[in-house]
Amino acid sequence: MKGRRMLGAITGDIVGSIYEGHNHKSKDFPFFGQGCTFTDDTVCTIAVADCLMNDGDFADFLRRYVRKHPYRGYGGMFREWAGSNMGPYNSWGNGSAMRVSPVAHVARDEQELLDLAEQTSVVTHNHPDAVAGAQATALTMWMAKFGIDVAAIREEISNRFDYNLSPSVDDIRPSYRFDISCAGTVPQAITCALEGTDYEDAVRNAISIGGDADTIACITGGIAEVMFGLPDEIAEASLGYLTDDLIEVVDRFQSTKEETFP
Repeated sequence: MKGRRMLGAITGDIVGSIYEGHNHKSKDFPFFGQGCTFTDDTVCTIAVADCLMNDGDFADFLRRYVRKHPYRGYGGMFREWAGSNMGPYNSWGNGSAMRVSPVAHVARDEQELLDLAEQTSVVTHNHPDAVAGAQATALTMWMAKFGIDVAAIREEISNRFDYNLSPSVDDIRPSYRFDISCAGTVPQAITCALEGTDYEDAVRNAISIGGDADTIACITGGIAEVMFGLPDEIAEASLGYLTDDLIEVVDRFQSTKEETFP
C-alpha cells in the first residue's frame, strides 16, 4: 500500500470526474474510465497542502493555484472570488469539505484539527454548514487514522454535527440527486467510506450514489485512504493524471513529518 497522504482524495476526484454530469447508479464501472482527469477538487486540495507546509495564507494559496490551473470546473462564485480581492461569500457548498483532507494528516491534536479545518473553509465558505462539513470530514479521517471503529465514528459524527448517517449506501442510491451543499453531500460521502470494504470499494460506493460524483468521491477517498490505505497500482495510476508541479507537492507533503509542520 502506498502512503502518499491526500492521494486518496485526489484519486476519488479523478475517478469521479467523468460521472458528475453522467451519473452511474451502479458500482460496476471501469475504475479509471476514458476521459478521467483531475478537477478543481484536486487543485484546491493540493493548494491547502502546500499552504500548510509553508504556514501560508489559505486564500493566497488557493488563488495562486486557480491561476496556475484554470478551467478545472470551479464554481462560478469561487472563480469570481479567485480572480478578485473579495472576502468570503457565505457559501454553504461542498468545496470546503473536498479540500480539507490534508488537515487530517498534519494536525497534532483534535482541537488543532478542528481549527485548521475551519480555517481552510472560511476564506470562502464561511457559512456554518460549510464549516461543519469540513470539520466533519476531517474528524472522520482523524478518528479512522487512530483506528476508531466504524460504529463509534458514525455515532460521534452524527451527534456532533447532527448528521443522519443511518441510511445505507443502498438506501441512498435510488433517490439521491445532484446536490452541491455540504449538508447534502458530506453525510453521504462519509457513509460511502464507512461502508467500504477497502479503498476501491469505498470509492465505488461514492460513484454509485450519483450526484456531485467527483466531489463525493474525493471526500470519500480521503477518508478511505486512512481507513484502508491506497493500493500501489491505484496510487501510480492517479499520479499519471497529474502535472509535474502537482506531483511535486504530493511527494513533498508525503515526506514532511507532522512534527515539522509550522
